[in-house]
Amino acid sequence: MMVTLTANPSMDRTVTLDTPLVRGGVHRASTSAIDPGGKGVNVARVLGGSGVGALAVLPANVGDPLLDAMAAKGVRYSAVPTSGPARTNITVSEVGGTTTKINEPGATVSERTRAELRERILALAVDAEWVVLSGSLPPGLPVDWYAELVTALRATSAKVAVDTSDEPLLALAAAFPESAPDLIKPNSEELAQLTGYDSEELESAAAQGDPTAAIAASTILLGRGVGAVLATLGSAGAVLVTEDGSWYASPPPITAVSTVGAGDSSLAGYILADAENCSDADKLRRAVAYGTAATALPGTTLPLPEQTHPNSVTVRALDIPTSVTPSTLSPSSNRL
Repeated sequence: MMVTLTANPSMDRTVTLDTPLVRGGVHRASTSAIDPGGKGVNVARVLGGSGVGALAVLPANVGDPLLDAMAAKGVRYSAVPTSGPARTNITVSEVGGTTTKINEPGATVSERTRAELRERILALAVDAEWVVLSGSLPPGLPVDWYAELVTALRATSAKVAVDTSDEPLLALAAAFPESAPDLIKPNSEELAQLTGYDSEELESAAAQGDPTAAIAASTILLGRGVGAVLATLGSAGAVLVTEDGSWYASPPPITAVSTVGAGDSSLAGYILADAENCSDADKLRRAVAYGTAATALPGTTLPLPEQTHPNSVTVRALDIPTSVTPSTLSPSSNRL
């Protein structure tokens, strides 16, 4: 069984425009959809849709439309009562795949809810193959909560993956190696936050066929105790760095429709391949195939296995650089 934690779940409303978004303008939507969301919920949706048992843990109350929406999507969940209804996040999707997001802060988590979420996750981890900690933290949870959970989960047999950003990500890294997960899945901006590299340079270099900087940045995290780094680089693909080597995967050309859920789909693809005892190269291949499929789908639609095409993803093994100096250091790089 796979367990995901979404500390700040949401109802995700996606509005699609046929014209470019203009600030201050009036627009008519061509389509509109609302789905259960939050990064861990998305991962659970993809895993369940691919035939793998997944349970989404989240703070939510009986009668919350979010739980009804999850049930309608066939997502199994374990809900812990909280202070209010799930937030609503709005995504405006333009032609060409450009997305603009407006995210609400979420209901405040009380000390009791915090303790119950921790207890629930640790209890479920006993029988879990993977525990995935994903997304932002709502009001009431300290920025180092993921670090606290990872440290506690190390006493279980479950493998732990983390996909978060900003202060929770920096707090997690500040507690390495004690809080180092088995897998971390940063995008280029998050990888830059952690290591001092420039995110645009990471993506542009990879797009030109040179993922050296992304590999080097990921290697820094490996040196701090992280088991594996799956770094997604937008349309340039992704890299995977483990103690056994490093790989770069480039996706096939596609027409991007929406980037919502692409990173979550990539993480789910990796976990699916890991559950099948695939090689590291094939884990990366599956991750990129799922992430690419997500970008070709409208709104918050997430990919099914038949919509992914792993054989169209090109993967090549690379040597891990031993010393590459970041071109641009940021204050956050000092947190490592």
